[in-house]
Amino acid sequence: MSLFTSEDRGRLLFVLLAFGALALYPLVAGSYGLDLVTKIMIYAIVALSLELLVGGTGLVCFGQAAFFGIGAYAAVRLSPEGDSAALWWLLPASVLAAGLYALAVGALSLRTKGVYFIMVTLAFAQMAYYVVHDTPLGGGTDGIYLYFKPHFWQGTDLDPPLLMYGFTLACLVLTFGFLAVLLRSRFGRALAGVRVNEQRMRATGFSTYPYKLAAFTISGGLAGLAGFLFAVKDGYVNPEMLSWHLSGSLLVMIILGGIGHLRGALIGAFAYALLQELFKSEAVFGSFAKHWHLGLGLAIIVSVALLPRGLVGLPSLWRDRLVGGGRGARGKRGGGAAAGGSHG
Repeated sequence: MSLFTSEDRGRLLFVLLAFGALALYPLVAGSYGLDLVTKIMIYAIVALSLELLVGGTGLVCFGQAAFFGIGAYAAVRLSPEGDSAALWWLLPASVLAAGLYALAVGALSLRTKGVYFIMVTLAFAQMAYYVVHDTPLGGGTDGIYLYFKPHFWQGTDLDPPLLMYGFTLACLVLTFGFLAVLLRSRFGRALAGVRVNEQRMRATGFSTYPYKLAAFTISGGLAGLAGFLFAVKDGYVNPEMLSWHLSGSLLVMIILGGIGHLRGALIGAFAYALLQELFKSEAVFGSFAKHWHLGLGLAIIVSVALLPRGLVGLPSLWRDRLVGGGRGARGKRGGGAAAGGSHG
């Protein structure tokens, strides 16, 4: 008997094709395209970290940008002023800084539920925002520059765009693979149980708090990894990286892509960023481009209204309409996603 169903093989094929296309993209991309896709891949890592909480554990966090920003600021603040830092210690240090803050925030916020949990995570994120905005620690509104990018070994740093692109892609692949394995493990099954019915888990004598706290900390650390990459790519950090606007955008990404699927986080990050670039384009929309927020908002509303399962559910929607699967088949698939969520 095969370990993978045809649906699993389809998901695996999609992921392999997506990462293969990203690996080949530099062969045809210009400098602008290379920089844009590098930025999108960084946002995809943060979206994946949030998917672990929202889709994997059922925790809607509105403060993910704080962990992203802390990872970025740690990368800049821990770097020597007159020389480049070694990548082997600066990257783990940035991830650790974000993870430790996530551990502290999670230890307190996970004692609340529902909208109270959302507001508490937002409050902690705003606290971090105002610390870097109003104190010399974060350089205030001007932000801080990273003049020397970290190096693999002496003489080889992450300054070349192509090398930065490849390193970011490697981090994205490793993050996706790590979360795919994690969510299919016993730990991931426990998180799925928390998401579906936490009260029943507790009634059977299962302690859910340590699992939620571990997931929250891992999510924060992965967001810190993305923040490190963003700081290195741009060579600059500012308080807006910790703002609630970014946390909201990350939630929109995973909703647009499809909650409950790692592929959805990837698709949502690319779709959101590309839609943003499209509506900002004066060549396409002329003077309306300065109102790009309106166009982006309308596009997202239409997408959510027509695709309640997100972009990741588009193939099954087409299949239902072409084959005529009927309500029963659709309901069965929808119920399965709600109950378990394969996270492929």
